[in-house]
Amino acid sequence: MDHKERKNLRLGLLGAFGVAILLVYLGLLFDVQVTNHDYYLSQSIRSIARTETVEASRGLITDRNGKSMVSSRPSYNLTFDASLLKAGQDENQAILELLELCEAQGVEWEDNLPISDSAPFSYTLDSVTDVMRSRFLKYLKDLEPAHDALAAYLYEHPETVLEEGEEVPSPDASAIDVAANVGEKLLDEMEDEDLTAQVLEGAGLSAHTLIELMRGEEGFSLPVTFSLNEARMVLGVRYELSIRNLVDTDAYTMAEDVDTSFISLINDGNYAGAKITNSSVRQYDTTYAAHILGYTTGIWAEDLENLEGKNYSGTDKIGRTGVEAAFEDYLHGTNGKRIVSTNSNGKVTGEYYSVEPVPGNTVELTIDLDLQQVVEEALAKTVNAMNEADGNETRGAAAAVLTTHGSEVLALASYPTYDPANYNRDYNTLSKDPANPLWNRATNGTYAPGSTFKPLTAIAALQEGIITPTKEIRATHTWYYPGDRNSYANCWYAGSHGLLNVTEAITNSCNYFFAQMGYELGMDRLREYAQAFGLGSSTGIEIGDASGKLPENPQGQDQAPWAAFGQATQAYTPLQLANYIATLVNGGELYDVHLLKSVKTYDNSQVVAVGQAEPRSTLDISAANLEAVKEGMLGYTQPGGMVYNAFRNCIVTAGAKTGTAQLGNNDKNNGVFVCFAPYDDPEIVVSIVIEKGDAGANLASTAVEILNAYFSADEIGTAIIGENELLQ
Repeated sequence: MDHKERKNLRLGLLGAFGVAILLVYLGLLFDVQVTNHDYYLSQSIRSIARTETVEASRGLITDRNGKSMVSSRPSYNLTFDASLLKAGQDENQAILELLELCEAQGVEWEDNLPISDSAPFSYTLDSVTDVMRSRFLKYLKDLEPAHDALAAYLYEHPETVLEEGEEVPSPDASAIDVAANVGEKLLDEMEDEDLTAQVLEGAGLSAHTLIELMRGEEGFSLPVTFSLNEARMVLGVRYELSIRNLVDTDAYTMAEDVDTSFISLINDGNYAGAKITNSSVRQYDTTYAAHILGYTTGIWAEDLENLEGKNYSGTDKIGRTGVEAAFEDYLHGTNGKRIVSTNSNGKVTGEYYSVEPVPGNTVELTIDLDLQQVVEEALAKTVNAMNEADGNETRGAAAAVLTTHGSEVLALASYPTYDPANYNRDYNTLSKDPANPLWNRATNGTYAPGSTFKPLTAIAALQEGIITPTKEIRATHTWYYPGDRNSYANCWYAGSHGLLNVTEAITNSCNYFFAQMGYELGMDRLREYAQAFGLGSSTGIEIGDASGKLPENPQGQDQAPWAAFGQATQAYTPLQLANYIATLVNGGELYDVHLLKSVKTYDNSQVVAVGQAEPRSTLDISAANLEAVKEGMLGYTQPGGMVYNAFRNCIVTAGAKTGTAQLGNNDKNNGVFVCFAPYDDPEIVVSIVIEKGDAGANLASTAVEILNAYFSADEIGTAIIGENELLQ
């Protein structure tokens, strides 16, 4: 074979080899891309990608005119994830370095360990919530040295857990160590309210001792090089991580809503275990309506059973009070899923949504935010003026404004109040304020109605035929219980009112007249009418309220004459009083009070729900009887009426009634006030209560300010003033 032939053979072999390699390559490629595509894709994704929950934005809360009250904005959270640590990296050291950065940058981190944050250490159990106390007790039961010390203490001091009369539990028959067995049983029964600093110190678990236990080998094994204060910082985080495992609740977010400059420091510094996650934060777009809106918190262990199967993740927020809680199902969106791919160094190389998150719905309230502002400011102005006059800094007040048909809440105010945006920051200060600004007096404060109850008594007497609109009764100063001259009621008026019909009796607020009506009605019938007007039961408002208290007779006593003019044992919320007047002036239709106007999808493309609009019950009040009572309330605001000086400045004609609720003990009386407007075709009702306001008449100017704010000059011109009529 010559040289040329040998060369061609080699080329042929090389070519065949190349073709063979190409065929093998194509075969492998076909196998990967076609035959076993799904398998290799899943393997690839599993090895370089992770699935993350994408939190859905919480829905908006607006007023009836579409003004935003609460919204959500994008934010970033700092979390610590020990699984991100590489071999040889110490978890405690990583946490300390991260906390030192937070401290240097002024970033606050979540730490609910109820021990002061610096030496000398002391317990702070009195300043934490019941949930935090409960979690702390669970942790102590899980920490063996603390568990044993508490069990031994409870064996010696069973009264810590047992109520008076309860017996100490007997040990199991097989128990060798009776003390340990009984102490263990008592510890099982121990509740968070039983856990106090005195109990812990009695058990030999001072705050300093517990810190030493937690940092030791039976705790979190902190390096001995950590100072006490450094150890306390790290233990706060280790405690948070540990307690979440114990109660199977939300993941630990170290710091919320961190800014971009802080994120840059985290990324540039390569802090071990640190992770930045996307989130959203609730943003309050108003400083008003704090008691209505409520607040959100993270998910607690106690919530998990109710949230099962409802698309919540451990880092979600949930409405805890107010509207945020009442409409949680509407406001909570649907979380999504995102697949994030990374390279071997952990750098994100790509991401895509496998399930898109769906924002929560928009909840439109019945509240008129502009009117809410007026009501809160008017209430504050009146209360502050009273406080300056007598030095009482603990005086509270409340007001409610409802529509007469449908009982929609236009405004609901409680004073003193707070800025909802600063609730978490200011909680400790607010909770210790003797004026109790966190208490919603409008829905949960119960007060004697005083003479504001008289229109109800009048309707009851008229409907039952005890009187007619024109029948007159001679009213002297003192009404005596028939057959008992030692039981009597005095009228506020020192003289005699003379002959009065029911309309005049309301205008003059005559105690004699209404004591007689109460006596003839009797307590049973009086209570029936009170119930028909919604008193003594919840108004139905979605955020919850107190039921109030109906009048009742102590054994052997008839209190109906005094109950008839609001001075017996009954007590109602300002919201109940407003709804009672709304029921009265609309002719007897009792509606559930409600805050919900409508619910729409986040893009406003669909109406999900609307507020309730059907009456709960109806009391058929005759037109003549209703007019007689309304005229009596009208007389209150007209020349010669008790509040004419205030209502001469009102831009609409209104009916009103004052109440002075006696407190005794030489205290100033509570002031109560109710009104409705316009007189001819009532649209809204207003109720106001001011603690130790002295007299209901002192609240009249506040009511006028509210009415004038609602009825603008344009509304008067188009809705109230007819043709050829002049404004008075």
